[in-house]
Amino acid sequence: MPFKISCDIPGRLRVRYGKYAFSEGQALAAESILSETAGVLLARSNHCTGSLLVLYEEGCRDVLLEALYRIEPACLSPLDLPRGQAGLTEKSVKKPSMGFGKKIGFLIAGRLARSLLLPPPLRVAYTVFQALRVWRSGLSALAHGRLNVDVLDASAVASAMVQRDFSTASQIIFLLRLSELLEERALKKAKALLTDSLRFHVDAVWILEDGQERRIPASELIPGMLVVVRTGGMIPVDGEVRLGEAIVNESAMTGEPLGVFKKSGDSVFAGTVLEDGSLTIAARATESETRIRHIIRVVEQSEGFKANIQGKANRFADRLVPFSFLAAALIFITTRDVKKALSVLLVDYSCAIRLSTSISFLAAMREGSEAGAIIKGGRFLELVGEADTFVFDKTGTLTMASPSVSGVKAFGAYSRDEVLRLAACIEEHFPHSVARAIVKAAKAENLNHEEAHADVEYIVAHGIATTVHGRRAVIGSKHFVFEDEGAQCDDAQKQAMDAEEDSVVCLAIDGVLAGYITINDPPREDARDAILALRELGVKRIVMLTGDSETSAQKVGEALGIDECRAQILPEDKARIIAEMQSDGHTVVMVGDGVNDSPALARADASISMKGASDLARDVSDIALAHPGLAQIVMLRKLAQSLMGRIRRNYFFIGTFNTALIGLGLADVVSPNNSALLHNLSTIGVSAAGARPYLPDGAKNFLIKA
Repeated sequence: MPFKISCDIPGRLRVRYGKYAFSEGQALAAESILSETAGVLLARSNHCTGSLLVLYEEGCRDVLLEALYRIEPACLSPLDLPRGQAGLTEKSVKKPSMGFGKKIGFLIAGRLARSLLLPPPLRVAYTVFQALRVWRSGLSALAHGRLNVDVLDASAVASAMVQRDFSTASQIIFLLRLSELLEERALKKAKALLTDSLRFHVDAVWILEDGQERRIPASELIPGMLVVVRTGGMIPVDGEVRLGEAIVNESAMTGEPLGVFKKSGDSVFAGTVLEDGSLTIAARATESETRIRHIIRVVEQSEGFKANIQGKANRFADRLVPFSFLAAALIFITTRDVKKALSVLLVDYSCAIRLSTSISFLAAMREGSEAGAIIKGGRFLELVGEADTFVFDKTGTLTMASPSVSGVKAFGAYSRDEVLRLAACIEEHFPHSVARAIVKAAKAENLNHEEAHADVEYIVAHGIATTVHGRRAVIGSKHFVFEDEGAQCDDAQKQAMDAEEDSVVCLAIDGVLAGYITINDPPREDARDAILALRELGVKRIVMLTGDSETSAQKVGEALGIDECRAQILPEDKARIIAEMQSDGHTVVMVGDGVNDSPALARADASISMKGASDLARDVSDIALAHPGLAQIVMLRKLAQSLMGRIRRNYFFIGTFNTALIGLGLADVVSPNNSALLHNLSTIGVSAAGARPYLPDGAKNFLIKA
């Protein structure tokens, strides 16, 4: 879900997208969209808190929620409307936000102007007025039972004013406002750069036209077209189901992890994934932004996927605030010197810890995405750096992303060409490297085909079933065809398949083996170097899980130097094996690319999907690679370890520097005014240091140095 519901009573709904999720101009655009929604009486926004308040008529809550789901703050075009314009209420319209440079300029110019032009009484009055905002934040925190940095800041300002030191109070308020602007700028810029680097589009879709399916570029899709989506596919449009039934994973839209049953008449949305079944969808909204919005939603949700160390940093920072108050009180009691006590209140550790850690993770996620790895949350990057076990799928992961057909064998009344043609006809609807290899081989031999089969059913346990000219056809692994589907073959055929060194894909018609196709799937050129590099970076155990034959698995495992190879493994068994590793105390990263890898990807502590992976695998995975090869996995490990190392160094600097400031303040070496200035400058500096690049250029260019 892109927002959280903070107030939900009949006729009134308040939702929060996150602090500074959109600008004032984007808030106006959101208000305009909601005001035009059926049943909405009033829409108001607050861009600072990222909240929207909506009053609506009875029975219109579901329509309102659907409209809210479709609002993506980062994608809204800022709106600048005069007061009273149609669609917006008089109270809801605000001025558009000014740029960061102007805000800083006005802040500094205003302070200089007040110092030079205003008489002392007016400067004091202005300082008191500005202090009200600081005190309001502090009192609000206390009212909610929180003793945090807002309370600390409010106390520091109040202490200065009690001493009638309005100059120091004004300086504190100025520095607090400056820090807020810099924090807002840093977080917005990091998130915007990360969002830009994640954008990509659906390339092609299947449409139903005159009873026939054909593949067209997504750019040619227009409202009203019938789009066909099958198991494992990403729904590319917003629309209404016309035919079929399916389970759709809408977690990207609603945050709900369980699949939702969809039937004729139901609405579906771009960016959701079809887990099981098939749907024919009448396109309703096909603008290119729908796919972008799904990816941006991942970025917006990343605030909810904070790394473990971020949570620890926030808790640690909050726990330090009471000690600051205690130290200030003890110093005042023992010295009766308010200035010395004030020097403690003006220096806090929590602000720098929170800000630098958050910016460090955002910067690392952005850098990873620029290098071709879409990271869906900080905690997943942290887990990649900590993991002691990496588990790899074989086909399309450790082996070439574009395997090739090495042979076709036909039996009985079927010819070689018939076996390849029929296999290509069935496989072309499914996004997997083996399916693409079969389709490519048929095209190379000009074995064109017409759609001769009925609805296609993808069986997650390794295969596809359909009906061809009234006869049941199944294609997939030996386990699926012979054990699950009960197809028959004679001893000679079985011996021929067992003797093949390449992977075998079997085709059976009406329960009898019609033939099989062998797939030459050599290891990736960079696979061995990647595994060696991971070992050097501290990975203790590397495992390969595959549904292929024992012979094929051992051949690849020995070539790459893998610790453990397990063959003829079903998808649910992959997830079970990972669960067993976790129960033994291992932190596990799973790397895969197919629909059949999805249970294991979901079960692992962190998961990575390869370039060209199925849509379901990409959606389930925590990190999606945008470039081929395994070098990016090594890059991710280096990035994560570099990030954690810098965060630890930042913590050491924050503790040492701020403790020194407190000591210098107690010794009367540094005044409270200068202490506040140095503290804020150090916070800005350590945050800026967290945004510096983490990887050398060689790592970004996917070069592995084992």
